[in-house]
Amino acid sequence: MDKMTSIERMTNILARKPVDRIGLYEHFWGDTLTKWKSAGHLSGSENLADHFGYDMEEAWVFNMMADPDFVPEVIEETEETILLKDGNGAFLRRHKLHDSTPEHVDFTVKDRTAWEELIKPKLKPDRKRINFEGYRRAKNHAREKQRFFVWSGTNVFELMHPLCGHEYMLMGMGLDPDWVKDMVRVYAQLTIDLQEILFSEEGKPDGIWYYEDMGFKQRPFMSPAMYKEIIQPGHIMTIDYAKSLGLPVIMHSCGYVEPLVGGMIEAGIDCLQVIEVKAGMDLLKLYRDYGDRLSFMGGIDVRELYTNDLSRVDAELEAKIPIVKGNYGYALHSDHSIPDTVNYETYRHFVDRGLAMGTY
Repeated sequence: MDKMTSIERMTNILARKPVDRIGLYEHFWGDTLTKWKSAGHLSGSENLADHFGYDMEEAWVFNMMADPDFVPEVIEETEETILLKDGNGAFLRRHKLHDSTPEHVDFTVKDRTAWEELIKPKLKPDRKRINFEGYRRAKNHAREKQRFFVWSGTNVFELMHPLCGHEYMLMGMGLDPDWVKDMVRVYAQLTIDLQEILFSEEGKPDGIWYYEDMGFKQRPFMSPAMYKEIIQPGHIMTIDYAKSLGLPVIMHSCGYVEPLVGGMIEAGIDCLQVIEVKAGMDLLKLYRDYGDRLSFMGGIDVRELYTNDLSRVDAELEAKIPIVKGNYGYALHSDHSIPDTVNYETYRHFVDRGLAMGTY
C-alpha cells in the first residue's frame, strides 16, 4: 500500500480499515523532556510530533474550573511542596521539584448541598473558558503536517473528582446517586455547549479524545452496573454529540477498566487508550474480545522500557504488535507515559522497531 498521510492513517485505524502501518503517538512526563532537552536530544521549542513523526496532535483548550477566574491561593509552602486552593475549592498539594499527581488534601464540595449552592450555578458555557488561539494554532500546525488533529479534554468522571475528590464522589454514587447523576449531566452539557461554540467558530477537529481514569490496580472505581446507571449517560451525551459531527472518539483510562469496556463500547467509543499492564489490563485479551468493534492505542508495558534493555523492549513488541495489528485498529503507545528513567535511545528504538513491525 502507498504511504498514507497521518490523517488518512488514523481515520482508517479508528474505523479498522486497511492502512500502510500502525499509528504512532505518545505521552511523556515533563521530567523526561527536561532530561532529554538537557542532553541535547530535543531543542527547547521543538514540537514532539515533528521530532518523532507522530500521527496525531492534541489541543487542550477548555478551562472547566467552577470559577475560571480564580487565582490559585497558596495555603502552605515548603521547599519541596506547595498546598493550593483552586477554582473548584479543592485543596491540592503539589511537588515543586518533580512531576507527580497532586495529593488530595481537602475539598469544599462534599455533598449535594455544596454542589448546588456553590458550584452548579457557575458552570456556564462562557467564552472565557475556551482558549481559541491555542486551538487555532494547534489545528493549523496539524493541517500543515497532515496530522490527525484531536480536541482533547476530560469527560464527566475526570471532571467530578477534582471538584469533590474520589472518596466523596464514590460515596455519593452509593449513597446519593441522584447528586452524582446531576453532576454528570451538568458537566456533559457544559462540555457539549463549549464544543459547539469552539467548533462553530474555528472548525471541527478530526476526532475527539476524552480522558477518564476510571480504574486503579486490578479494579475499576465502580461496578459495570454503576457505570451504566451513573457515568454512561454522560458518556452517551458527549459521544453522541461527537458522532453527530461525524467525529470518532478515543477514550483514555488509566487503571483496570476491563469490566467497563463493554459499556464504553455501548456509549460509542471507537478506540481505547492507554491499557495499563501493571494495573491488570491485557491488550491481547481485549483484542480477542473486542478487536472487531474497537481500536486500541497503548498496552505496551512501559516497565520494559524502564530497563533500557533493547532485547526486552523487542520481546514486548514482538509479543503484541504482530497480533494486534491484525484488524488494522492499533496505534503504538506505551501503557502509560514515558518517565525520565527511559533513555532517549531506548525510546527511539521502541518507535523504530515498533513501526517496522507494524508495517503492512
